Amino acid sequence: MYELIILSLLMRGPIHGYLISKFINDIIGPVAKVSHGWLYPRLAKLQEEDLIVAAVEAKEKQQGQRQLRTYEITEAGRKRFHQLMMDTTSNPGEYPKYFWQKACFFEYVHPSERLHLIDHYLNYCQTHILHLKAQAKNLVEGEMQYHVMNLTQLEATLHVLRRSASQWQVDLEYANSLREKEMARALSETTSTSLHSDEKAAEAAFLNAHRYNT
Repeated sequence: MYELIILSLLMRGPIHGYLISKFINDIIGPVAKVSHGWLYPRLAKLQEEDLIVAAVEAKEKQQGQRQLRTYEITEAGRKRFHQLMMDTTSNPGEYPKYFWQKACFFEYVHPSERLHLIDHYLNYCQTHILHLKAQAKNLVEGEMQYHVMNLTQLEATLHVLRRSASQWQVDLEYANSLREKEMARALSETTSTSLHSDEKAAEAAFLNAHRYNT
């Protein structure tokens, strides 16, 4: 997760280490926090793997001040970023966190890859909704073995199942809206390309006609 966040941020351009820390804390906050003591060893590891490079700013350093390091992604880092973006099998239990993090950086993958990721997440959401609804249905119809529970406990369990299904439904609807935007963007780009081609063809025809007349 943190490797993806760091590489994603660096896809936008070089960043100071302290800003990487701030951005990560903004993303994972407000309770969880990343310290400099936690972050810099991981940045060093990414450097060792040739995924990022660091440069010390050529400023005059005052005594007692720490040197500012700017981090930049390498070509190997870009490939690793793409690999992480397209990975849909690792950490399946926490995939929603990964997906919404990826959605912030869709601009760095091909439109067809964006649709692939969105469609995968739509299916992921639908699978959870169907499972939870089936569990709730079985609970109501008495097909599940809950004989150790009293009525209050059964009602509480049903409430949790329905609430979870509702949360997945919200994710499903938002992912659907992302897909609609991607499809609209793709249609707009196709139309624009087609119009540009038509303009080029008309221009070529005009020039040929003019050349012939002269």
